[in-house]
Amino acid sequence: MKLVIGIVRPEKANDVLEALYRAEVRGVSMSRVQGHGGELDRVETYRGTTVKMGLADKVRFEVAVSDDFVQPTIDALCEGARTGEVGDGKIFVVALEQAVRIRTGETDHGAVTPVGK
Repeated sequence: MKLVIGIVRPEKANDVLEALYRAEVRGVSMSRVQGHGGELDRVETYRGTTVKMGLADKVRFEVAVSDDFVQPTIDALCEGARTGEVGDGKIFVVALEQAVRIRTGETDHGAVTPVGK
């Protein structure tokens, strides 16, 4: 089992959700985060003052999947998030030691994607 973490542009969040759905990946968590990567510093005007914006708004997806769904999840994240510009995001894959579905008590592979397969 793996935990796939994708950090993408906020405007691409719906495209990523749609791509994950088409890939039959279920059980997604989303949160708004801020961070700084390879994109250039942004300068905005706030109340007539120029302000250097150090952190960019992003959306973080977390998906716990069985080993067979790691690559389809990565492919869906890339498909939905890619614009070809700097700042498209990153994907991290982390080993997942244990998972438990609270409702049924299922553990590990039974508690992650795929559901009902």
